[in-house]
Amino acid sequence: MSKLWGGRFTKETNKLVEEFTASISFDQKLALEDVEGSLAHVQMLGECGIIPHEDVQKIKAGLHLIKEKIEAGTMNYTVEHEDIHMNIEKQLIDLIGPVGGKLHTGRSRNDQVATDMHLYLNRKTKEMIHLVEAVQHALLNQAKENVETIIPGYTHLQRAQPVSFAHHLLAYFWMFERDKERLQDSLKRVNWSPLGAGALAGTTFPINRERSAELLGFETVYPNSMDAVSDRDFIVEFLSIASLLMTHISRFSEELVIWSSQEFQFIELDDSFCTGSSIMPQKKNPDVPELLRAKTGRVYGNLIGLLTVLKGLPLAYNKDMQEDKEGMFDTAETLEGSLQLLAPMIDTMVVKKEVMRKAVNQDFSNATDIADYLVTKGVAFRDAHEIIGKIVLFAIGEGKYLLDLTMEQYKQFSPLFEEDIYTVLSPEHVVGARKSYGGTAPTQVMDQIKLANQRLLKQEIRHI
Repeated sequence: MSKLWGGRFTKETNKLVEEFTASISFDQKLALEDVEGSLAHVQMLGECGIIPHEDVQKIKAGLHLIKEKIEAGTMNYTVEHEDIHMNIEKQLIDLIGPVGGKLHTGRSRNDQVATDMHLYLNRKTKEMIHLVEAVQHALLNQAKENVETIIPGYTHLQRAQPVSFAHHLLAYFWMFERDKERLQDSLKRVNWSPLGAGALAGTTFPINRERSAELLGFETVYPNSMDAVSDRDFIVEFLSIASLLMTHISRFSEELVIWSSQEFQFIELDDSFCTGSSIMPQKKNPDVPELLRAKTGRVYGNLIGLLTVLKGLPLAYNKDMQEDKEGMFDTAETLEGSLQLLAPMIDTMVVKKEVMRKAVNQDFSNATDIADYLVTKGVAFRDAHEIIGKIVLFAIGEGKYLLDLTMEQYKQFSPLFEEDIYTVLSPEHVVGARKSYGGTAPTQVMDQIKLANQRLLKQEIRHI
């Protein structure tokens, strides 16, 4: 089978080389983008008078037939034609005859593939933004139901201070908000058009790159043709944002695994997001958050893989760049699947409020408030800190918690203690007293929820 580029060659391509260098097994995912780019390109060629109007119409009709086959899943791809561009061009020529060969006027596979990936990431990034918002909505819904729910707050996975469970959930809301902002900002760099840059130096034809960019919805064109065909920064940026987003998904997944364990029992995940054991009938395994946690590694790997491919490449295009696609596709699909599962898993999880409340009563996470109590009575914080440390040590020795100690026992450590210490030490008071901006007091949490609602509403209006 002769190659579309085979005029200069005297031998058939080695079969192993053909299979090794072909990318059609994975870049067929760009089929619709390739057709979209070709439709814009041929429209521009016609408007510039580079090819006749009747040829433009024939090519467009052929491309629309190919698009229908792609959407119907009946498109046939062959390794012999190497990549998505050559496969589509060969099918076009088969459909409409030699006039199909005019489509490639004024462009190269180098700018063509870059255009396809810009179009692909533009679409995928917008989809990811909507999926992140769905997760945020799920977190916000749970937060609204748990403003007054108290849970131990941790540092070093040691109980630190009690917090509102809503406050804990909202911490993830803001992580995902930053991820979403990064995705939105990246669109400014995704929406650059490389089409018309040619192989690396532009073209001799009087094309209009701004027009093809306009037809494709790009905001601007690359001002340098060599940069246009060799730039993969926009993919690295997507992989980087995805890696950070997966980090946040993984951290939350870890908490879900911990909270749903027999040792914590703070939540119960819906049965539809868990599996059982083949040998232990009592088991309910949190497989989904465990896999979300694990899949973070493959996303990191895709980022490092592409950075490694790019680090030593001279300008302009090199075959190495074929390795940019599989990692991009894998990350997009992994991220998409992860977000699609995370939102409903959050929505359906059962929060065991009484278990959380009981846990707060069985620790020393209210100790800081005793120190603050003494500070308000004129004791220096460092002195108060030492006094409370001794009280905690005493309580541990007695097998008691701070609310269990008698007033007589408190007086042994400081005459400043009064009956109101028991109010100060109650979990509700401990949480409610933290009214500083961004704190865990219910009043502050409600303000946070209001702000989160406003953010989501503003973004939804912008999408309309």
